[in-house]
Amino acid sequence: MLTTQGLCSEARYLQLSNQSTRLIEFTDGLVEVLPMPTRTHQRIIALFYALLLGVMQPRGGEVLFAALRMRVRPGKFREPDLLLLLDKHDPRNQENYWLGADLVVEVVSPDDPERDTVVKRSDYAEGGIPEYWIVNPLDESITVLTLEGNAYREHGRFLRGTTATSLLLPELRVAVDAVFAH
Repeated sequence: MLTTQGLCSEARYLQLSNQSTRLIEFTDGLVEVLPMPTRTHQRIIALFYALLLGVMQPRGGEVLFAALRMRVRPGKFREPDLLLLLDKHDPRNQENYWLGADLVVEVVSPDDPERDTVVKRSDYAEGGIPEYWIVNPLDESITVLTLEGNAYREHGRFLRGTTATSLLLPELRVAVDAVFAH
């Protein structure tokens, strides 16, 4: 149990997350321990990782998966399911945590769907992430958001029978049926 909620420093958070096998996020002194991913969650991440890796390797970019911390801003860290940089030599690509990303993917967790669909949407916009994919197994949809100014606009909400596309990576096309095939 964390008795210092609201008082945790960024340094203490980094120390805590280095010593844990759990996904832990941090916002302005508050520590949030995320639920363990389900098999479905892991399968979706694996599929997206393979797709993104195939797109990024020839381009010289990098794609990684949780548990890699990403600093949204001082005092706020997230651990996206997948995060991508168009250039692996980008100075945001740090050893202990990234200082941002060009694209992040989150798979909606059933314990708190609003965390991925509302809270992180705001966080990633605040962090200047150009593209955010929300993969939702609860309604079998993929929502692709693109940053305009300091807020996201919806590029598309893709359902079964359609193909999700990216503005950032035009060659990235994801058949929604394949993502949610069990």
